[in-house]
Amino acid sequence: MTDTAVHTLRLDARQRAMLDEMGVKVWWPVPPEPEIEVEAEPEVPVAADSDMPEGPPLELDDRDQSYDAPPPPRPAPAPVARPVAAPAPRPVAPAPVAQGAAVLVEAPCRLYADKADAAAPVQGGWLVVADMPPEADGRHGEPFAGDAGRLLDNMLRALKLHDGRTPVHLMRTHRGVAAGQPGSPQPIDAAFDAHAAALAPSIVLAMGPLAAQSLMQSRDPLGKLRGRAVPLASANGVPVVATYHPAYLLRNPADKARAWADLCLAAEQATPTA
Repeated sequence: MTDTAVHTLRLDARQRAMLDEMGVKVWWPVPPEPEIEVEAEPEVPVAADSDMPEGPPLELDDRDQSYDAPPPPRPAPAPVARPVAAPAPRPVAPAPVAQGAAVLVEAPCRLYADKADAAAPVQGGWLVVADMPPEADGRHGEPFAGDAGRLLDNMLRALKLHDGRTPVHLMRTHRGVAAGQPGSPQPIDAAFDAHAAALAPSIVLAMGPLAAQSLMQSRDPLGKLRGRAVPLASANGVPVVATYHPAYLLRNPADKARAWADLCLAAEQATPTA
């Protein structure tokens, strides 16, 4: 029996055993196993993120949690107690001011005159009422001294009042112990009325805020009192013109032009001396 015959035969178990005893090797191909067709699972469409239904998050046990999991929420901070602001202090009512107090004036001093002529009463001319100068200007025993005095002298000389033909008197003002009722103009004392009546000036020049507010009976700042002439009722309606103090002009030289305009206004309002 040839190999081909052997291949074509179907041997049972007994025949295969006999061939094995005879030493005949029989090759018997193993028939191929029939292929089993596996049906493909239908593809399920994956929904977009926006189409995914909302639901509770998946709960994972400790073994399945990954390192990318969000940390647990921190506890809310405890509320901090804010300090309670202290109540604002109540405004204290101003103490009553004694009535009758006034701005004090010194005796008038005649400028540009000899000592013998300075005491002689001369009427008319200019009456300059200026606030009390700084302490440094009063050490010389003169109405005005130092730089403020020199500036005042230059201002009056610019008006040619130093030639002696026009008498010029100077008075200084300072505050008393009390200064009238709150919110009302500070009255000037009766001594000024007496001096003004004796001198009969043709013009009064108020230099400084205290002198201007007292003579014009106004609480307005000096900047609003400038630029106009106000009749003085206690001196037969003599006009009063306000301007800056020489000490102020030394600290604020830019206002010297305004002060010169005030002096020109006073010269226009002054009655010529006979």
